[in-house]
Amino acid sequence: MHITRTRPASLRGPADNFTGTVWLDQVAAPELPSRLRMFSVHFAPGAHTAWHTHPHGQVLHVLAGEGRVRREGGEVEVIRAGDTVWIEPDEWHWHGAGPHTFMTHLATVEAAEDGTTTCWGAHVVDGDATPAR
Repeated sequence: MHITRTRPASLRGPADNFTGTVWLDQVAAPELPSRLRMFSVHFAPGAHTAWHTHPHGQVLHVLAGEGRVRREGGEVEVIRAGDTVWIEPDEWHWHGAGPHTFMTHLATVEAAEDGTTTCWGAHVVDGDATPAR
């Protein structure tokens, strides 16, 4: 057993992967052989990810606020505190805050054997349901 009492500093979400103001707090990144990664992600109103996939899928659990999530070919879905979203492996998607609210979620992924957790694509274009890869 290992109890973590200190955390790395919050990191600003890089502009290459996010639109708007986003902060990332690492919650869990155990040493190998574990490949679990968990972050608390804080989105300002209107902020969101670019299109992306995860090799082993992703679980999002909304802690506070109201957000949006969309998968390739799907409609924008509203997500709220208490909702949990399962995103399939290699499914193109984006997620973030609603237009007028902050949103915080826990994002959990499993890294691939090479350590990769995310394949990033193009930024979301308003009204466009198809990711530009």
